[in-house]
Amino acid sequence: MNTLVPLEYYFPFYINIFLILVLFTLLHTMVLEIHDSKNIVFINFAGIVLVTFLILYLGLRPVSGKYFGDMRTYTKYFEWYQSGGAILGSKDVFFHIYMKSLSYIVSAPVFFTVCAAIYIVPLAKISRTLFKEYWYYAFLMFAVSFSFYTYGVNGIRNGAATSLFLLGLSFHRKKVIMALFFLLATSFHKTMFLPIIAYVLTYFYNNPKTYLKGWLLCIPLSLIMGGLWISIFSSLGFADDRLSGYLNAEVDASAFASTGFRWDFLFHSAFAVFAGWYFIYKKKFEDKFYYQLLNTYLICNGFWILVIKANYSNRFAYLSWFMMGLIIIYPFLKQRMFKNQHFMIGKVVLIYFSFTYMMYYLYK
Repeated sequence: MNTLVPLEYYFPFYINIFLILVLFTLLHTMVLEIHDSKNIVFINFAGIVLVTFLILYLGLRPVSGKYFGDMRTYTKYFEWYQSGGAILGSKDVFFHIYMKSLSYIVSAPVFFTVCAAIYIVPLAKISRTLFKEYWYYAFLMFAVSFSFYTYGVNGIRNGAATSLFLLGLSFHRKKVIMALFFLLATSFHKTMFLPIIAYVLTYFYNNPKTYLKGWLLCIPLSLIMGGLWISIFSSLGFADDRLSGYLNAEVDASAFASTGFRWDFLFHSAFAVFAGWYFIYKKKFEDKFYYQLLNTYLICNGFWILVIKANYSNRFAYLSWFMMGLIIIYPFLKQRMFKNQHFMIGKVVLIYFSFTYMMYYLYK
């Protein structure tokens, strides 16, 4: 267990470490070409160090409900299973089976470290699969995303489920393996049905222009009829009663800086939307799998926009946000489109991280 960093400084230390790393990466993109052997050595070494650091730093954090949200609850579950307790509840039962199985052979700190590995390693896997030796840039975009830390230390099951979904996508040419990981993702958290259904839809219709128009239409529909959409979606149950519970729950004023229509979060969501529109229609970037990623994001994020006024709607924002970094960086690592593209990548990473950094200091 990491006791070197006091709990109250755990996230400030983390985010400022990333500030240094992002600035150092920016410097590298200024002085070296992306294909330079020195750069290849640096980014692959830095990537391995970063993956290791994240697994250990997030996994070996001290137990705290105050600073790490649901971690205290998961600790109680784990201790219950260690004492020989029966499986609790019937929702997301596989996660409880997984927790009970580990309780026989590892301690609680090791359990959380394994959870961190399940969360982080798939991000490295899909980055390496898609971008080969340039995987570091995609993985860094995942790591500096606005919600990355939160779903590594608080929304643990949800974070692991989204990573298993991405792991499935890394096998998109092997449909059976992909389907198995999708099934595993839903067994960790039922809300993963939304991105899975959205992705499957792209096999039947994959025109980004239509999905972009639909995403834009969701904004006035939410402003005018937000309550109607909340009522409709909460009645659906979304695979269990979790959706209804989140959408209709009373907001905890101490946990949210503001509620209602979150223009700041919509602005954040638009980063990936603008990137997709720009690369496809301005830079004429053609890539079927990229279209699928973007369209999956647009469907899931559009769903969130419709219920954006609901309390705890941020729970559903993450069902699209976990893909954002990948959507933004993907074209940069697949096709040369700018004169100083390596430096452009460094600037994009810095700008993307800046939102995460500023949101912490604005809303802390």
